Amino acid sequence: MPYLNTTAVESGVTSLAAAFPTADLIELPEPTFEGRTCHALRIGTHDGQPKPAVVLIGGVHAREWGSCEILLNFAADLLHAHAGGTGLAYGGTSFTSAQVRTILEKLDVVVFPLVNPDGRRYSQTVVPLWRPNRNPAQSGGNPAAVGVDINRNYDHLFDFRTAFHPLAPVRVSDDPADPDQVYQGPEPFSEPETRNVRRLLDHFVRTRWFVDVHSYSQKMLYVWGDDQNQSADPAMNFRNPLFDGKRGLKDDQLYAEFVEERDADDSAVLAERFCEALKGVRGKEYTPQPAFDLYPTCGTSDDYTYARHILSGQDEEKILAFTVEWGTDFHPPWAEMKKIVLDVDAGLVQFCLTALA
Repeated sequence: MPYLNTTAVESGVTSLAAAFPTADLIELPEPTFEGRTCHALRIGTHDGQPKPAVVLIGGVHAREWGSCEILLNFAADLLHAHAGGTGLAYGGTSFTSAQVRTILEKLDVVVFPLVNPDGRRYSQTVVPLWRPNRNPAQSGGNPAAVGVDINRNYDHLFDFRTAFHPLAPVRVSDDPADPDQVYQGPEPFSEPETRNVRRLLDHFVRTRWFVDVHSYSQKMLYVWGDDQNQSADPAMNFRNPLFDGKRGLKDDQLYAEFVEERDADDSAVLAERFCEALKGVRGKEYTPQPAFDLYPTCGTSDDYTYARHILSGQDEEKILAFTVEWGTDFHPPWAEMKKIVLDVDAGLVQFCLTALA
């Protein structure tokens, strides 16, 4: 089977919802700029009470084709195994039927496989390495300036020129024609795609964990992405303007982002267990690490999602947030991509089980 096109991904989501009573179809409220309606799945048994939720999204960057297949296969595996009363086996990593049942009975698993369908279609039919969406609003008629990087459009340190040190190599731009395709958009949540993700988090009020599936670099990343982590000085945080102009440099004494020690420890354990289960499939080594260790970022889904409870004054559920970076290529040969799907899905099943532990 080749990579799925946009229509096939949507068909897969709706077909699973129709086939299984433990899958509910969620229509996202915001159509894309090309008029596409997006859908997600809620997977889990119905017991009348909201359950802790894990939200998984993919297909954010258009050229990262395999993320959609990873999440669709993950959803299908859980649903088929639960319906059949069986376990799951991914190479050398396996899970019992009781473990599958625990996931569906104790969690709401929310799967949004294709956040950016316009971009995926353009990548698969016109420009293979296209990254953002297809919003032309800021392009001025320049084809190279079409699109916003969805994973720079969230409301976290969006004013990067104020927030970061001028020498920080932060991967973001306010230029619509930026050649690296990391244009953040005119304002936070300017894009329907990011607003759809926010809507899921708002709707599933008991969301406790979040995973954004990307490629590539064989890593499991956890917050923060704007600077190195520290748990000693709570005043040194992204809301404090005293530290503007100091963020984003590695191994310096100017700034490090505060994270509660328990959150840092829990995030590290979840990432480590994900990587261990993934390695068990066929021996692939993924590295668990804070996102900043890859490169400094802002406006990303994981940092925004974790920061929600801080900005709300603790009214929001605290969400531990992660980014998977699968593989070593945006478009691996399909024979290899099928193996990567199994690798990552084993990690995601274990992630859910570790979250419940």
